[in-house]
Amino acid sequence: SEVKEENGVLVLNDSNFDTFVADRDTVLLEFYAPWCGHCKQFAPKYEKIAETLKGDDPPIPVAKIDATTASTLAGRFDVNGYPTIKILKKGQAVDYEGARTQEEIVAKVREVAQPTWTPPPEATLVLTAENFDSVVDEADIILVEFYAPWEGYLEAHSRARIVKFHLWSFHKCFKSVGGKSATNSLREDYKFHHTFSAEIAKFLKVTPGKLVVMQPERFQSRFEPKSHVMDVQPSANQDYHKATQFWRSKVLEVAKDFPEYTFAIADEEDYASEVKDLGLGESGEDVNAAVLDEGGRRFAMEPTEFDADALREFVTAFKEGKLKPVIKSQPVPKNNKGPVKVVVGKTFEDIVLDPSKDVLIEFYAPWCGHCKQLEPVYTALGKKYRSHKGLVIAKMDATANEATSDHYKVDGFPTIYFAPSGDKQNPIRFEGADRDLEHLSQFIEEHATQLGRAKEEL
Repeated sequence: SEVKEENGVLVLNDSNFDTFVADRDTVLLEFYAPWCGHCKQFAPKYEKIAETLKGDDPPIPVAKIDATTASTLAGRFDVNGYPTIKILKKGQAVDYEGARTQEEIVAKVREVAQPTWTPPPEATLVLTAENFDSVVDEADIILVEFYAPWEGYLEAHSRARIVKFHLWSFHKCFKSVGGKSATNSLREDYKFHHTFSAEIAKFLKVTPGKLVVMQPERFQSRFEPKSHVMDVQPSANQDYHKATQFWRSKVLEVAKDFPEYTFAIADEEDYASEVKDLGLGESGEDVNAAVLDEGGRRFAMEPTEFDADALREFVTAFKEGKLKPVIKSQPVPKNNKGPVKVVVGKTFEDIVLDPSKDVLIEFYAPWCGHCKQLEPVYTALGKKYRSHKGLVIAKMDATANEATSDHYKVDGFPTIYFAPSGDKQNPIRFEGADRDLEHLSQFIEEHATQLGRAKEEL
């Protein structure tokens, strides 16, 4: 499909991505979310990066992808935070882990774009009894993490590849993401490995659950220990550690029965805003749990006394498709009688997806200058068609609410759709450059199914 451009940045999605990148050597990608504050702050800088790289010979394409709507791409590239920057080199993604400055990003992209550039070796390796000696001897300094073989949810993963996990909280027990974030800041200085091997643990004289830092033989001396061992603990506070291990054991009882899911634990104070978004901020429970699926949907466990049975029941219900996702929503307006109806996440289905009415819906952001310019025009539009009962002029703050239909994709502000009565799964997007009263009125009357009927009644 057609690739649009916004302020010099190309807009890619699930449908046009592969076609666009197929014949391009190097492409800079940003995965973002419309509601993400960091993404909004980064946007002007990213546009300047696009302008700079466009002047290279050959020009290097700079693109952005809304990860909240392009769920296939977000899963394919292991996107678990916003903004995520990647450089595509001949179809292979290279993680960008430097500072989010124009100078550093441009320099890194130009480096990767060189014909002689080759990707760095994998930062996290899997050790076995067979390759342990050769890998450790080769490394200048090495950090090894040992896992207990009885931890079923880890054992279920193939030893031939990296176990992908994300440590979140016992207040949030699931997150399907790929994870090497623990190694990112040190990947230039250390080689990271993990192993399930009991033989290696025995050789190093450590128990499972330990981190070991080792030096290669050429740097060892009889005056220093050959390795340094540390416990993997979330906190130096002993009481906190005991509490975490208690809840972790409950999660493990369930995790071993669902190897297809990633289980994680973390402190809810570190993720207070996410807990609040899940509607669990005032749950009153010591432990809360939620599922985040690959499409970015969230499912919260009803507040209850947490134990393995309650968690297992919750996971089973998710697996069987019996849970309803949490909808990001502002409170429902008490007074909604103005010419432009205010839609929130909780009322999107009742208002926009009402099969008996035509609906014009504007997705806006409070900070968007174009949206502010449109506001008086949009209000005038609402007043113009106020007497037509079969037509609703509506707006929704897309930074604080989410649509409950995948057919209303928002990749910029403002985004306007016409949702015809009887065919809500095929909304028509307003693509006009002139968002004035005349052109918006023409758009409505071109697609409306209810206006003719209203005129006949008059």
